[in-house]
Amino acid sequence: MKETRICIIGGGGRLWAIQFMKDLAYNTMTHGTLVLYDIDKQAAHNNVAVAERVFKVNNSEGRFRVIAEDVIGKALAGCDLVIISIEPGKTACRYGDLVLPEEYGILQSVGDTTGPGGIMRARRAVPLFFEIAEQVKQYCPDAWVINYTNPMTLCTAALYKAFPGIKALGCCHEVFHTQNFLAEKVAKWFDVPVPDRREIKIDLTGVNHFTFVTKAYWKTHDLMPKLIELAQDSATFSDGTAVAKQRLEEENWFDCDQKIALSFLRDFGALGAAGDRHLAEFVPWFLTSDENLHTYGVIRTPYSWRERTAKEKRERVFKDEDLKAELSDEEGVDIMRCLMGDKSMVTNINRPNEGQISYLPKGRIVESNGVLSEDSIRPIVASDPPLAIQNLIKQVSDVQEMTLEAIWNKDDELLFAAFLSDPLMNLSRDKARELFEKMLVASDLKY
Repeated sequence: MKETRICIIGGGGRLWAIQFMKDLAYNTMTHGTLVLYDIDKQAAHNNVAVAERVFKVNNSEGRFRVIAEDVIGKALAGCDLVIISIEPGKTACRYGDLVLPEEYGILQSVGDTTGPGGIMRARRAVPLFFEIAEQVKQYCPDAWVINYTNPMTLCTAALYKAFPGIKALGCCHEVFHTQNFLAEKVAKWFDVPVPDRREIKIDLTGVNHFTFVTKAYWKTHDLMPKLIELAQDSATFSDGTAVAKQRLEEENWFDCDQKIALSFLRDFGALGAAGDRHLAEFVPWFLTSDENLHTYGVIRTPYSWRERTAKEKRERVFKDEDLKAELSDEEGVDIMRCLMGDKSMVTNINRPNEGQISYLPKGRIVESNGVLSEDSIRPIVASDPPLAIQNLIKQVSDVQEMTLEAIWNKDDELLFAAFLSDPLMNLSRDKARELFEKMLVASDLKY
């Protein structure tokens, strides 16, 4: 692969940035310059030393020159690839996203994509993405941009809103978890070792974190009949409260059993293709209470834990064993290799709708499969899901579009209209307005 200049915006991060470095070290075909940029300049400079250790530990010294830049223009200049992985504001901003709605009886299991919390997080993040897009336009207009930041759909849409000619995509691993779930089922159904998730071929449609599988195959085997049988078995939906309580005790916030994903298949005819904790937030009937959510084995991720772990990440000291690289489920480096002409692949991507999703307007950011090759992404037309699923996705996409336009025009009245239109909104208009005004203050961008 040709020498590549990569910039990580959010290069001081202690999770995604480090994982990307490990994936670079693992993929020995890659080489070039890695530039770290962060508004926390010291964090970016600290990660230079971590990156050098990553490459040393994995016997990849000399393949990448790693530098930190304090000015975004210098960081972006001449880049072939830009990675965006940022936290919009202090973790304390998420108090307004998560705790205030709960005080009004609105529960959110994640609160970073949809619901009142997702809308307010977008209000913080999207203007930053407008600015990033302008900087890309000025300093590296031909670079490919991979966004990891949530709300994925709106942040990616913001890049195109500010720079329509940008070459950007959103990359999310939630669908990979669904493929892993299906791989485990394949092992059981066909009495074989668990296959690599990449062997599970799916037809994917929707918007980020609210995606659906309409077809699934392993080799020549159609998996949908077995999945439908599973979804029609009442034992699949046995009470998961005991499991949920154990997960609460052990702080296993991200674990799930795909019961909510399978309930969409049972009730509407398509398998949910994101984790249950994400899927639950896009409709009004799972988060009516913690007790109801727990019957599916799902628990909400509390603000207190986010605050604690944010501090732990900042203070973390990496041991050499923490930096050892192995094949990961993340695809950022594989995507880079495709776009730089080293290989090609089919994977799920978040991109403007060119017709690959028939039931949503063109230009909306949608998630579906695409073919990635040298300087090219070709979306694959997705099969239409059942009408009920289409209608649910349309509502979500429309609220996202209202939110984008409101932030672009700095119109908090339009943002309130989106706030009222969200599927989780169960308040009277006056109570909703009261909550909205409080969240505008508490969730505002602060560093």
